[in-house]
Amino acid sequence: MCKHVLNAQVSIRSPCCRKWFDCPECHAESESHPLKKTLEMTFACKKCKKCFRKDATEFEDSDEYCPHCDNHYIIEAVTPKAALRVEGEDARMDARMLKDERVKQTKKTMNQISIFDPDVDADKLG
Repeated sequence: MCKHVLNAQVSIRSPCCRKWFDCPECHAESESHPLKKTLEMTFACKKCKKCFRKDATEFEDSDEYCPHCDNHYIIEAVTPKAALRVEGEDARMDARMLKDERVKQTKKTMNQISIFDPDVDADKLG
């Protein structure tokens, strides 16, 4: 998995050392020599695992797809961002994480019940 390109859909074969890499930065980190420039690139689709070649001089919009499985391998790059979220199960299966806006929120429903609140267990004290 490439840590530089989060949505890498193809691996690229480097023309200098004939090894497979996800991006030029991965090649620079693992090899001591510079990446050789070429106009014909060899790709391996990560979806169907088949290889194909593309000429960079005649690259068109239709060349953004794998010729074997039509996987769109040129996708807008996504940069990872730090975020804090509450993760839960699928809301269609378990809706406990959802708040129903139609129900009036009281102390009981908001889980703010204190052990010192006499209203909660007043009928149980006898």
